[in-house]
Amino acid sequence: LEAYGASHTLQEFLTVKSDDVIGRARVYEAIVKGDANLEPGVPESFHVLIKELQSLVLDVDLEEENMSVGEKRKLASSKK
Repeated sequence: LEAYGASHTLQEFLTVKSDDVIGRARVYEAIVKGDANLEPGVPESFHVLIKELQSLVLDVDLEEENMSVGEKRKLASSKK
């Protein structure tokens, strides 16, 4: 996305959103503890998008960035 000049869109994907239930809890804990290390979570609207794509019979899976090809295949076969 960044190559196409969509850096603002990319930043939106990486921020803690109001509909990210787990992310909000993590932000609260981080503020209370004074911790600055926050990792963005997956907002509920993204889960809705996944379900809408799946309702169109599109197979959508989330993968970890650091997974090897064998791990991805194992993950895909375990979901079937």
